Amino acid sequence: QVQLVESGGGLVQAGGSLRLSCVASGNIFVTIVMGWYRQAPGKQRELVATITFSGNTIYADSVKGRFTISRDNARKTVYLQMNSLKPEDTAVYYCSSGSPPHSWGQGTQVTVSS
Repeated sequence: QVQLVESGGGLVQAGGSLRLSCVASGNIFVTIVMGWYRQAPGKQRELVATITFSGNTIYADSVKGRFTISRDNARKTVYLQMNSLKPEDTAVYYCSSGSPPHSWGQGTQVTVSS
């Protein structure tokens, strides 16, 4: 069982930045793939970015060039640096573990205003 706790969400103006953090805990030895998903009301949850234990990354086209996923394996923490935020980035952002995901955090709200 893996416990994931996100933090760092908030309200920002378009063009601003936020950094999300996800701390993993529980009886795990290693998680090969960690990721960030997001879900807006009435919409499907969508993949934002993934990162492997060694640091290989994949991004959704909608965020590529603006968002950066990273991880600190010693701290068991995954980050999502979000720059040049747009109103369409508004969603609840979820941290995930596994591919396909087998564990989820509770989510953190990101709201981008004009």
